[in-house]
Amino acid sequence: MFIVLVVGIMIISWAVQSSLKRKFKKYSQVGLQMGLSGKEVAELMLRDNGIDDVKVVSVQGRLTDHYNPMDKTVNLSPEVYSGRSVMATAVAAHECGHAVQHATAYAPLKMRSALVPIQNASGRLMNFMFMALLIGSLGMQLIPMEIAGIAIVGAYAVFTLFAFITLPVEYDATKRALAWIDQRNIVNGPEHDMATDALNAAAKTYLVAALGSLAMLLYYAMAFLGND
Repeated sequence: MFIVLVVGIMIISWAVQSSLKRKFKKYSQVGLQMGLSGKEVAELMLRDNGIDDVKVVSVQGRLTDHYNPMDKTVNLSPEVYSGRSVMATAVAAHECGHAVQHATAYAPLKMRSALVPIQNASGRLMNFMFMALLIGSLGMQLIPMEIAGIAIVGAYAVFTLFAFITLPVEYDATKRALAWIDQRNIVNGPEHDMATDALNAAAKTYLVAALGSLAMLLYYAMAFLGND
């Protein structure tokens, strides 16, 4: 049953990702009436929110846009950084939404940032445990299966917690972005609708990821702890 659930979520995830890519491509071809670039939109939003210690920089890749709270940078992919489209505006404003969250000490963002090193350690632990189980299947048991199972379930619980804490962070950043571009008259009515459609599509990818992580957590819990 859980395998069917996981496969179903994988299919949904693929469909959501495909839809997102189509919308990004579509709205990247719609020019913004004001003609601002993603970089200019980002710098304006930061300035309007009284943030003067965050830099807007260009990074390589596609869909690589993100805010880095460690060095306080809004990182925009080339097509967003230099683009003057509805998509570039929406993405740039969304990433600046995270910068505003950071500046205002938004609680879910603080929680997610605090979980990053724990999640990284959990990933290393889970990889080690799976390797130990693989070696054990060859007749060289390094760690009792019960201990390895508990560790794997615990590690995936951290992944799942991180995925669900990410949801309010992403949805709130989108809310801030859409409110600002509307209030600032960066977009007109149709452009606002397109920006909303694009950012909502992006948010769905995080929701599917969280549900997928929960499904895998339940699967591992049943596989390793179900007979306890």
